[in-house]
Amino acid sequence: MAQNDEPAPPPARRGRPRDPERCRRIMEAARSHFFAHGLERASVDAIAAEAGVSKMTIYSNFGSKEGLFEAVVQDRTDRVMGGSAGVDALDPLQPHKALLAVGEQFLALTREEDALGKFRSVYGAAGAYPEACRAFYRQGAERLNNELAAYLRRANDAGTMKVRNPRLAADLFLSMFLGDGHIRGLLMLEMPDARENKALLREAVRVFMAAYAAAG
Repeated sequence: MAQNDEPAPPPARRGRPRDPERCRRIMEAARSHFFAHGLERASVDAIAAEAGVSKMTIYSNFGSKEGLFEAVVQDRTDRVMGGSAGVDALDPLQPHKALLAVGEQFLALTREEDALGKFRSVYGAAGAYPEACRAFYRQGAERLNNELAAYLRRANDAGTMKVRNPRLAADLFLSMFLGDGHIRGLLMLEMPDARENKALLREAVRVFMAAYAAAG
């Protein structure tokens, strides 16, 4: 089993640094290093040096390398649903428009090399870093599914959709974007172009609405 080369961190004060500029530097450096070196080989020392902060600053705010990785994943997830405020802003009376917006962001996220690098990083370190893998799932797939399910529940209550199992429906919708193009990205093969991505987005929303839209 691979060994973590980082020393044991001090007791954590979990949460991002209060200084927004410092937080931005740490997150950008962390994204860069996790993408370039993978979770297992990324160094907190190197991330701290690039961000212009001490290693203790990272540990005191994120707890560990895994905690920092979780924060990076959460930051990426925010881009899809826009955080809690973004979810609440989705109009339950316009599910077609809302699904197009969510699908477009999720599709872009799963196609970008930075995100694909994190998938590869986590898959490669699954045995050595189980907590990081749980964090990746918790802040990634689980969070997106739960937030989309919350929206579908609201649309169901508004009478624009008929969704008996919102969590299952959310999982089905997001899964439609993890097919051939996503696999090609993970394997570093030629990616679908913008036209193919747009066609996939429209077809996914069409199929989903055909299954779950309330009868007009």
